[in-house]
Amino acid sequence: MKQTSTRPNIRHLSLSDLQEYVVRAGQPAYRARQLYGWLWQKHALGFEEMSDLPKVFREKLMADFSFPVAKLELLQQSRDGTVKCLFRLSDGKAVEGVLIPAGERLTACVSSQAGCSLGCTFCATGHLGLQRNLMMDEIFDQVAFLNALAMQQAGRRLTNIVFMGMGEPLLNYKQVMQAIEKITDPHALAFSPRRITVSTAGISKMIYRLADDGVRFNLAISLHAATDEKRSQIMPINQSNHLSSLLEALAYFYQLTRNEISIEYILLNHFNDSLDDAKALVKIYRKLPFKVVNLIEYNPVPSSPFSRADSSTTDRFIAYLQQQHVNVRLRRSRGADIDAACGQLANVVHADAALPTSHADVH
Repeated sequence: MKQTSTRPNIRHLSLSDLQEYVVRAGQPAYRARQLYGWLWQKHALGFEEMSDLPKVFREKLMADFSFPVAKLELLQQSRDGTVKCLFRLSDGKAVEGVLIPAGERLTACVSSQAGCSLGCTFCATGHLGLQRNLMMDEIFDQVAFLNALAMQQAGRRLTNIVFMGMGEPLLNYKQVMQAIEKITDPHALAFSPRRITVSTAGISKMIYRLADDGVRFNLAISLHAATDEKRSQIMPINQSNHLSSLLEALAYFYQLTRNEISIEYILLNHFNDSLDDAKALVKIYRKLPFKVVNLIEYNPVPSSPFSRADSSTTDRFIAYLQQQHVNVRLRRSRGADIDAACGQLANVVHADAALPTSHADVH
């Protein structure tokens, strides 16, 4: 196991902390803003990159602080343009992030935990168990790297950020909120919160907290079954967060924030793809002003007994929802050939398809 530094992580200091430190170090006050810009706007990966800071000050920073970063270890490019990145954390743990180009959209799908504790039966990540929560700077690193990759490959910034990678974001609440604060900070990455979506399997008490905290980003609910009986079979979290309590929390969230809420629904062959399932989904859709139901093509994983619903069943399911005036979209599988599609992120290295690279390649 790698030894962690006893020096404080510089990125865990606030701007006011940095300002106090700069004064104590005998540097002019404006150095704090310079330092903050290197950490969060320019996404420096080490003190040596901070070229407009005096060498003696950089040496002091190196002596006083640690500066761990998530390092890109492997990169895989799908035939459809999707890019999956495996990031190695300072303690040796690994997480995955994905860049998804689709028309005018360039979406970063990022992880909030190494592994996941929820154990959803259709999801590869769920079979890993929880290794640990990510720190806010580790989440930020994924977004900053994928944004740089978008600039390199498409010549423009990300358009959207989704917390739909490994882990349950609301079970790492503080770090996810702090990461979003940096991602949206005008003096950091300056993304609009309206372009950020946090996906949750449905942790009711934390949805109430989101509302009380007045968050400005969008929320996606991983529903995947529209009755408690079926949902509990595939998502153990439903046993303690049943649908009625979840819908009450979502109603509270919408009442306080008016933020968009969408439904995510994976179509599983002969499990949740019947007309009765569609009718149950319509009932839930009508309870709240949901923006859209995103139907997701299932991507089989070795540890799961499920398979993808066939195309004719999928078409009938969509047709019924449309007849009932449900705003529905079918989200086609992206990046399945590199295990980057929904439900496939699993901290597994596919060395035969991966290209070693480094942060420096896209900076």
